[in-house]
Amino acid sequence: MKAMIFAAGLGTRLQPLTNNKPKALVEIHGKPMLGHVMHKLARLGITSFVVNVHHFSDEVENYLSTPEFDAYAIRISDEREQLLDTGGGLQKARPLLRDDEPVLVHNVDVWHNINLPEMIKYHTTLASLATLAVSNRKTSRYLLFDKHKQLTGWKSMKTGELRMSCPDVLVSMQLAFSGIQVLSQDFLDMMAGKGKFSIVETYLNLAKDYDIHGWEHDPSLWLDLGKPEAIKKSNPGW
Repeated sequence: MKAMIFAAGLGTRLQPLTNNKPKALVEIHGKPMLGHVMHKLARLGITSFVVNVHHFSDEVENYLSTPEFDAYAIRISDEREQLLDTGGGLQKARPLLRDDEPVLVHNVDVWHNINLPEMIKYHTTLASLATLAVSNRKTSRYLLFDKHKQLTGWKSMKTGELRMSCPDVLVSMQLAFSGIQVLSQDFLDMMAGKGKFSIVETYLNLAKDYDIHGWEHDPSLWLDLGKPEAIKKSNPGW
């Protein structure tokens, strides 16, 4: 199984920590975020990675070329010319993600103790096109699901915007996306966007015809490292 790590972000919320380094190399408990994610996934048996780069891209590549990562197969998806967001970044990386297995996609700036093997098992058991880690926590944007945790829509709490993939289906729950997803190879083949776009756009477009499921986890086991104060809250035991 391959993993893609979204590591190309500008890290503006983490300034001044990102004034002279990329977000992916901001240290948490003595190790860069990117290293924590890769070693966490390697403990699950994943040693083949695709990492996208944009901001301070040379520094990220130099870090990944150190002996610490000699046991891993690492491919770089280069977004130096344009930062492509999650959908565009995944689209660009598609040729590097070809395999017979699903792909685990993980944001570099989420700190968690989620049971990823259970999430992967859930994905394969249901034969989902995509499975999204979600939890019941406060956020500015929610994914909407029916009683079977099939994606039905999205809404913004700031603007009131509502987008429904399945307008005739009763919404049973609204959950926050946790920046981790398991994608089938068929999902990669079905991506139709171009340039810069959010992966959520693809989920909403496909959910009306295909199984896009939410996998709910305990919100207390997850943290967004996007702000300096959040880093101080990170549990070193995770």
